[in-house]
Amino acid sequence: MNQVQAPKLSLFLFILLGAISAITPLAIDLYLPAMPAIADGLGTEANRVQVTLTIYTVGFALGQLLHGPLADSYGRKPVLVAGVAAFGLAAIGCTFAPNIDTLIAVRAIQGFAGAAAAVVIQAVVRDMFQREDFARTMSFITLVMTVAPLAAPLIGGYLSVFLGWRFIFGVLVVYAILILVAILKYIPETLPVEKRQPLRLKSTLQNYAKLLTNKVVLGLVLCGAFSFSGMFAFLTAGSFVYIDIYGVAPEHFGYLFGLNVVTLIMMTTLNGRIVKQKGSHYMIRLGLTIQSIAGLGLLSAWVFDLGLWVIVPSVMLFVGVMSIIGSNTMALLLEEYPSIAGTASSLAGTLRFGVGGLVGFAITLMPSEQSWPMLVTMAFCSMLSVAFYITLGRKA
Repeated sequence: MNQVQAPKLSLFLFILLGAISAITPLAIDLYLPAMPAIADGLGTEANRVQVTLTIYTVGFALGQLLHGPLADSYGRKPVLVAGVAAFGLAAIGCTFAPNIDTLIAVRAIQGFAGAAAAVVIQAVVRDMFQREDFARTMSFITLVMTVAPLAAPLIGGYLSVFLGWRFIFGVLVVYAILILVAILKYIPETLPVEKRQPLRLKSTLQNYAKLLTNKVVLGLVLCGAFSFSGMFAFLTAGSFVYIDIYGVAPEHFGYLFGLNVVTLIMMTTLNGRIVKQKGSHYMIRLGLTIQSIAGLGLLSAWVFDLGLWVIVPSVMLFVGVMSIIGSNTMALLLEEYPSIAGTASSLAGTLRFGVGGLVGFAITLMPSEQSWPMLVTMAFCSMLSVAFYITLGRKA
């Protein structure tokens, strides 16, 4: 009666799952070019508008702690539907926000709601597929959710100029509605009733404690978190390094950024082709090896002043293996705890964005007129990622 009928693995399913996961990247990237216009429109300072991005990230990180246990208790689909619906309502609030304080408050709610998509989708994929198929599917989902928002700043810039910054949040409203319809129609409930965990605060805290005290889980989570944080360091400072320090024209920055995407596509395709033959541990080791080489390249570029000729390809390799490392560490993690996959996914997501946020914040405290903060931080993150895998994660 409660048997789950998993949908067939298809390009449409990849795109749909990726589109659902892309909710938060779009909510962040789409309005970045409009921040000055928002400050002018609401009569406030630039740093107050920047708070809307920080508070979204905080809401997103905290939301993951709740949505995972809810998905383990009440099923994946209800939590996913409720989260996307609340995200859309918050987008309406952003569209009509009369002042910056309202916008900040609503963005916090939007981030909290948007976390449901990030957490539940990973649990849904884990319910439907075994380890290597999970890694393959998550790899392509990561690709879709990474490639799609790359165009968001360009689109957001044009929307802001020609239609006004409020229209950007209107686009998020429409996007949320389309995603909600697709979920209701095409995404099944993947967690049978008999496998659901009762929602109790004590048991939830015990589950988190069980995960945090498991050295293998901690190793896998922090391996993925620091790999992600290295990319976050580039997102935080990359445009300043390329444009202000090395003189890249602003209109050409997108082309260099696009090289990262090309590499990501190639690496994701490689992972999808060979992960079932080689296994997740092999792919993690491959990804970490490539990322370590990239980190050493970035460090050498700073020490020997090698310039963009070394920095650009090193960043390409560093970002390119993100989906290999992220999807395979999650595959191993969720295989360890299939009955609390939502909770495990919540913890991984919270630590990933939490560590990434701390790394990004740390960079903002360093000199912005020099390249070393980004280069050294990325190299250091790659070393930490390797260290956590070797000492703890590889025992999975």
